Formats: sequence, C-alpha cells, structure tokens
Amino acid sequence: MAKKVVTMGEIMLRLSTPGYQRFVQAESFDVTYGGGEANVAVSLANYGLDAHFVTKLPDNPIGQSAVNHLRRYGVHTDHIVRGGDRIGIYYLETGASMRPSKVVYDRAHAAIAEAKVEDFNFDAIFEGADWFHFTGITPALSAQGAKITEAALKAAKKHGVTVSVDLNYRKNLWTPEEAQTVMTNLMQYVDVCIGNEEDAEKVLGFKPGNTDVTKGELELEGYKDIFKQMKDKFNFKYVVSSLRESYSASDNGWSALIYDGNEFYRSKKYDIRIVDRVGGGDSFAAGVIYGLVTGKDFKEALEFGVAASALKHTIPGDFNMMTEAEVMTLVKGDASGRVQR
Repeated sequence: MAKKVVTMGEIMLRLSTPGYQRFVQAESFDVTYGGGEANVAVSLANYGLDAHFVTKLPDNPIGQSAVNHLRRYGVHTDHIVRGGDRIGIYYLETGASMRPSKVVYDRAHAAIAEAKVEDFNFDAIFEGADWFHFTGITPALSAQGAKITEAALKAAKKHGVTVSVDLNYRKNLWTPEEAQTVMTNLMQYVDVCIGNEEDAEKVLGFKPGNTDVTKGELELEGYKDIFKQMKDKFNFKYVVSSLRESYSASDNGWSALIYDGNEFYRSKKYDIRIVDRVGGGDSFAAGVIYGLVTGKDFKEALEFGVAASALKHTIPGDFNMMTEAEVMTLVKGDASGRVQR
C-alpha cells in the first residue's frame, strides 16, 4: 500500500510572460497553477505515493480550475475547503544569462490566508498518514495561516505522523523578526528541516559562515556549523539544504547537504541549464521526502532529491513531471540527455 503524504498550503494562479519576455513587453500570459506545498504533492503523486493537498480555495470557476489542475496529476483534493473571495496570483518574468527572474505577488486576502482552523477536520486529514509537509510560506500569509499551521502540526503529532518543513523565507510576506517569532515555536513539531543558508538565517536566526551564492561560492564548513546548531537546538532527525551556485540565471551548480547528527554528507553535483527554476526547491524537498518515507537511507534520499530537482529545472511550470524511474536513471549516472527511442 502506497505511503500517505499530506501537504498543506496555498496554491496560486501563475501568470508568466511567454518565452523570456519582460512584463512591459508582454501582451499575454501563460496560465498554470503552483505553490510550494502543492508542487511537493504533485511530485509525490508522480512517484506513486498517496498524496493529499490541503488548502482553501474560492468556490468559483478559477478555484475549480486549480483543483482540476491538481487532480490531473493524481493528487487527492478531498480535503480542499471551498470558500473565501479569491485565489492568490503571482506573475513571473523568466530571466536569462545575467538578467534574473522576477516575481510579482497579488495574493493579499486569498482564501487560504483568511481561512480558520475550524474549516479543517485535521483528525480526518491525518487518519492513516505517514508524513506531513509544510513550509514557512503558509504561516507567513496571515495570523490565521500561522494558527492553522500549528493546529495541523499538533494533529499530525497526535496521529504519529513524521513532519518535514521547508523553511522557505519570503521577504515580501514578513520580516525576519516576524518569521523567527512564529517559526521557532513551530520547530518543536518538526523531524526533518529543509532550508538553504538564507532560510536558516532569516527564519531561525542562524548565521552561516563564508558563503556567497551570488558569487557562485560555497563554504561547506559554514553549513556544518549551522546544521549542528540547528540540530542541537531543535533536535531534528535530519537537517537538509540544497546548495545552489548561481553562475547566472541560466546556469547553476546544484547539489545538497544532509546531517543526521553524526555525519555530514554532500550529494553529487550537477551543472544545470535552467528552463524554469520556480519549484526547484519544492522538487528537491519532494525527492528527499520520497526517499525517506519509502525507506531509503538518508544518503540515497538526498541523491534522489538532488537528481529530481536537477531534472525539474528543465521543465516549464511549477510542477516536476518526472517519474521515479526517470529520476533513478539520472541518479545512476546517465546525464547524457540522449533521445529515448
């Protein structure tokens, strides 16, 4: 029987400029849907898990379109609550070479941000669940978002569910001080903590060493020091970080690091040519979750997550459309990109 994984958060309408056009050039937008936790759910469904996504969406055709978008990839939507006034929107301008991508949010007063704890039956949601994943985005949406997240975490722990978080700091949603006040409290429920060097600093207050991703440089000792501090303070089972080296908007180095309290392990590194990097971190989190929940050891889980995310960077849209078999082909060393006939 497939493992049951629950994710909860906001799914948004994504409006992106065609090709590499700038906002001021565009006369139309390409439409899709996405959001951190929804992206994770789709990846896990693609790998054959029993993936459930929890949110609140308006009871109108746009809300229904978002629900349909999840269903087409096999995500269970039974626990999506309907109501509220609107779905959040984000606009994406895809960068290239030295020009960065840009995101503009229009998500204030979205249905999930104004939802209440009473909207959700968390005992039913976590019945038979093996894993729960959330991110730092949902508590940042509103005070209600933070309350819903904590209520979900308490219910998950009541049902013996393993919990992972992707810290996912968003400066457009809250300040580091606000993030630390809310997120530090939520860490007591977390088993697996995922986040990069900025997330660890902004969300939990841990300052890394000599690391500057804007120069394409990584100082692993800085990560090791932070990981030890995080595990000592919060007693996480695993601390995980993707390691992005930004050569340009088009080319990145991509690897990851995991710490289990005894050993630091760095994955294989991939040099990736980027088609769409939105959702790259979510595809990494999903790959690690898939590895751990299906019984891979932590090193194998990390390698699966890194390979899955490297492949996601080649796919337009928020969702990672790769299968477990396709990811394993890359894990085993075939990065040739040769035509499959």
